[in-house]
Amino acid sequence: MVDERTERLQSLSIDRSAPEASGGVPLWSLIVVAILALMIGAAGSWLFTGGGSEEASTTARMETAPTAESTTTEPASQTQSAPPPRSSGLVASGYVVARRQATVSAEITGRISEVLIEEGFVVEAGEVVARLDDERARLDLRLLQAQLASAQRRLDSTQAQLVEAEARLGRTTQLVEREFASAAALDTARAQLDSLSAQLLAGRADVAAIRVRIESQEDFIDRHIVRAPFGGVVIAKNAQVGEILSPASAGGGFTRTGVATVVDMQSLELEVDVNENQIQRVTPGQRVEAVLDAYPDWRIPARVEAIIPTADRARATIQVRVALDERDARVLPDMAARVTFVEN
Repeated sequence: MVDERTERLQSLSIDRSAPEASGGVPLWSLIVVAILALMIGAAGSWLFTGGGSEEASTTARMETAPTAESTTTEPASQTQSAPPPRSSGLVASGYVVARRQATVSAEITGRISEVLIEEGFVVEAGEVVARLDDERARLDLRLLQAQLASAQRRLDSTQAQLVEAEARLGRTTQLVEREFASAAALDTARAQLDSLSAQLLAGRADVAAIRVRIESQEDFIDRHIVRAPFGGVVIAKNAQVGEILSPASAGGGFTRTGVATVVDMQSLELEVDVNENQIQRVTPGQRVEAVLDAYPDWRIPARVEAIIPTADRARATIQVRVALDERDARVLPDMAARVTFVEN
């Protein structure tokens, strides 16, 4: 029984000596090589598919993480710096205008000899901005002054003659009383005295007239000086030295009607046009929010100053004056503006 079991076990065992003797490849080694090849192939496919994509996605997530963070933080900063919501109401457009604006000129016609201002200069009321050539006017003034001196001398001479005539009349009267002179001599002395008295009055009138002419000539000379009518800023220089200035246009290209344009910056306001069908939404004193096109983020508080009581039939609009509550150097004449009439 033991021998029989031993033979059976030997029949089930693998004879390793036979292949080696024959020089062939063992079967088990082929199986092991096949299993290793399958494992290597699976590892390679995992690296090139699953593992590579996960690493790439991880890298992509790492690269895009700052971008996502920046995109989430940027709106927060924008939200913090965003301006408050705008007021609601009727919106209209207009321009900045000045209530006090003047083209400075002279009251007479003359040649400009001096210009003392430039664009942007700040002038005070009565400040000299230009001068005209006044040489001939000053010559006429000196002539009048000479005539006044001559009239004064004649007046003094007449006064002296009048004193002598009065003395002669007194002596003649005494002689007539003593009957040493005739009545005709007394009449002659009295007539001469009356004539000299009249001449004295005429001389005084001539002196007064010449003095008035001198005052007029001095005023005429003063009109050769061009002064600012009020305080403000020069926005335009319209004439140069040597040009002819005239208060009225002469129709020629060489005659100027003004030296400069002065604007009172304290009188700046807005003029806007409101449609006729919306004018009932505007009332005097109503609060207004103004925005200049040049500064869209700057909101200027304002109020309705007046509603002009007339309409433009061509555009079907009514003009409204808006007063600015804030004065700033950034507000300039003729700037475009947009206003919102705040409604309660």
